[in-house]
Amino acid sequence: MEELDGEPAVTVIPGVNSKKNQMCFDWGPGEMLVCETSFSKKEKSEMVPSCPFIYIIRKDVDVYSQILRKLFNESHGIFLGLQRIDEELTGKSRKSQLVRVSKNYRSVIRACMEEMHQVAIAAKDPASGRQFSSQVSILSAMELIWNLCEILFIEVAPAGHLLLHLLDWVRLHVCEVDSLSADVLGSENPSNHDSFWNLPGNTQTLTELELKWQHWHEECERYLQDSTFATNPHLESLLKIMLGDEATLLEQKELLSNWYHFLVTRLLYSNPTVKPIDLHYYAQSSLDLFLGGESSPEPLDNILLAAFEFDIHQVIKECSIALSNWWFVAHLTDLLDHCKLLQSHNLYFGSNMREFLLLEYASGLFAHPSLWQLGVDYFDYCPKLGRVSLELHIERIPLNTEQKALKVLRICEQRQMTEQVRSICKILAMKAVRNNRLGSALSWSIRAKDAAFATLVSDRFLRDYCERGCFSDLDLIDNLGPAMMLSDRLTFLGKYREFHRMYGEKRFADAACLLLSLMTSRIAPRSFWMTLLTDALPLLEQKQVIFSAEQTYELMRCLEDLTSRRPVRGESDIQQLQDEDIETTKVEMLRLALARNLARAIIREGSLEGS
Repeated sequence: MEELDGEPAVTVIPGVNSKKNQMCFDWGPGEMLVCETSFSKKEKSEMVPSCPFIYIIRKDVDVYSQILRKLFNESHGIFLGLQRIDEELTGKSRKSQLVRVSKNYRSVIRACMEEMHQVAIAAKDPASGRQFSSQVSILSAMELIWNLCEILFIEVAPAGHLLLHLLDWVRLHVCEVDSLSADVLGSENPSNHDSFWNLPGNTQTLTELELKWQHWHEECERYLQDSTFATNPHLESLLKIMLGDEATLLEQKELLSNWYHFLVTRLLYSNPTVKPIDLHYYAQSSLDLFLGGESSPEPLDNILLAAFEFDIHQVIKECSIALSNWWFVAHLTDLLDHCKLLQSHNLYFGSNMREFLLLEYASGLFAHPSLWQLGVDYFDYCPKLGRVSLELHIERIPLNTEQKALKVLRICEQRQMTEQVRSICKILAMKAVRNNRLGSALSWSIRAKDAAFATLVSDRFLRDYCERGCFSDLDLIDNLGPAMMLSDRLTFLGKYREFHRMYGEKRFADAACLLLSLMTSRIAPRSFWMTLLTDALPLLEQKQVIFSAEQTYELMRCLEDLTSRRPVRGESDIQQLQDEDIETTKVEMLRLALARNLARAIIREGSLEGS
């Protein structure tokens, strides 16, 4: 297992005394809950007052920045486009597409940086202004690193062209030289300008000079040896600069904003056709010369140095440690992986570097109430662990609104995540039941294919019918279709509603057959039998005989079966006695109606046989 390069940073939580009291914490997918316990750290467990708060510690706070959200949203589209690049493309066509993708990423970083800079300037609160300025510096460093990686790893500029790219890189990221040049050249007499002799040279002019470097170099050496400009210190210094004299270049250190500016300037005048393989030597020596042992390299210096050494994995590792979120390393690693530069680097826990970083970045997005939708696509393009991670994270999304629940459900259905679909539907069904929205609850339980919950909701429908005498959500019940086969109770609900529809359409014979079949097949709950028998009364009292003698016998048997199994009650209150009287009256009415119908049915059937 790999060891840490150093101790991890300590996060201080205000109000919590971890030295005095024991801590309690619980990890989540994107955050951690921390609180103090009542126990001290002494050998004897003493109950001591503790901080009464529970703290939420998030690992990716950048996702809550309004401006950085634009970075995440814009780069998401670029990421998806990169995944769709045809793998069959090779050579220059593929390389040009990858370079274009890299430039698109950098343009998004720069746009975000410029907007953050404007916000920092406009900030009224000094603390907020400092925070935004710090973020601008981080974004600037990110673009600086990305641009260098683009030159070295993606464009893979050969000797000669490499320095031209590095000159453009310095010109883009070091603004002081260009602004100074503009001031001098914009004056009426540039040679008399105060800063004329402080210019190390405009970068565009340097690019032209590079083509004639050899000739200039020989000329400069001859002039220096002949002491041609000994009377003019400025011209003599310029000669030494054009010869790449390190000591002279370092004398202009205040004009060179950093060591990599010094590096490119040094290469231009000493080795403009530098080969990529030699870059690391010049980079390390330039860093050492520029710092001069006065200070230690910053994290940015180490990252750039690793890039000049063509150590991709060290670049990614250093960036992961230095930067505050996973956006940069996840997208850069993905791009480099498409360049076939990370194919052989697998991590010890079963995933490759690209997938690991994408998983970390996507996990951070899921901590945000709306950016989680972007995280889904990143999980999709992690072939080994992406689906498992998505299943774990999507179950933890709070379903605050039905609209959000439908989004989550659609995502799960598109990916055939059956268990998650069922879980979400159950949650929504439970919420609907609690809000007494039985139609919605039944719809969600059917969608979840949850027979037990469908039975529970169907019972609620039947209970409401007994209390109110009518059904709610008739459109849903009328159009259950094959879904009614999910559970016996749901089947009964659908068929019972069909009985009422037949009765309303005066299809009495069909309605009678359906009613009898619901009872004899035992699909109807026993508690509902009396309601069904009561529904049979109007049919029994019709002028025309609806129930045959055999059917009437079946109804009589059901009635007797129901009454014979009624429990013997002890002492009852007045309300129970009244209910029992009503029940007894119903039974007597049913027996009378069944007897009359049986007589009529026997006479009718006998007369038909006689004729």
